[in-house]
Amino acid sequence: MKLVFVRHGDPDYRVDGLTEQGVKEAKLLAPRIPGIKADEYYVSPYGRAKMTAQLALKGSGIEPEELGWLREFDYRVMRPDDQERGHVPWDWLPKDWTVVPEMYDAEKWFTHPAFVEAGIEQHYRETTIALDAFLLQHGYRRNGRMYKAEKANNDTIVFFCHFGLTSLALAHLLSISPMVIWQGFCAPPTSVTTLVTEERREGDVQWRCIGYGDTSHLYAGGMEPGFSGRFCECFGNENERHD
Repeated sequence: MKLVFVRHGDPDYRVDGLTEQGVKEAKLLAPRIPGIKADEYYVSPYGRAKMTAQLALKGSGIEPEELGWLREFDYRVMRPDDQERGHVPWDWLPKDWTVVPEMYDAEKWFTHPAFVEAGIEQHYRETTIALDAFLLQHGYRRNGRMYKAEKANNDTIVFFCHFGLTSLALAHLLSISPMVIWQGFCAPPTSVTTLVTEERREGDVQWRCIGYGDTSHLYAGGMEPGFSGRFCECFGNENERHD
């Protein structure tokens, strides 16, 4: 089985849509979609993901099904350095989260007092339970840190969604802390992330990432990947995002 996570195009968060650049990115994604040869397509309930899917699938006759659990994992947490407003977990300062050993633990990362106060574990469980229920419907049952193939298949499924959600899904499927992916990786707008099952012993399944944040369709169209989700490469780079 293959899962393909497609991040939305460059976002305009004010209107939950796409910027002009995001529209161009989504259109460049369109020629790539047929090559995936997917069996099913799903989309987040958020506007920026829906708009990306609409542009990428235009003319294909495909109508992706909306799944509520594909929404962005944009629950807010009070950072140690900012008690006035909440921040998504992947915007925490590295100097604060990297000194907490539990943040690297797949079963303890959500035990930080700020995460407990924000109810992050409950939101995390709701999302991962929904993901596992989806996979069970498609033949794979969670079994500890692996999965059991109750009906092994070669189906390919495409999700149009978000960076934070995709990171959380990868962390769950690979049994690692999402903080490591949220903070250590960045999937650019319209990038494609692919996971496949590996069944080296009959019925015993692990997931493996064979492609992360791929933006080859943008380079093929003469565009550089967007900066959304990243922070300044050097603090003195005034034209790049600062905290």
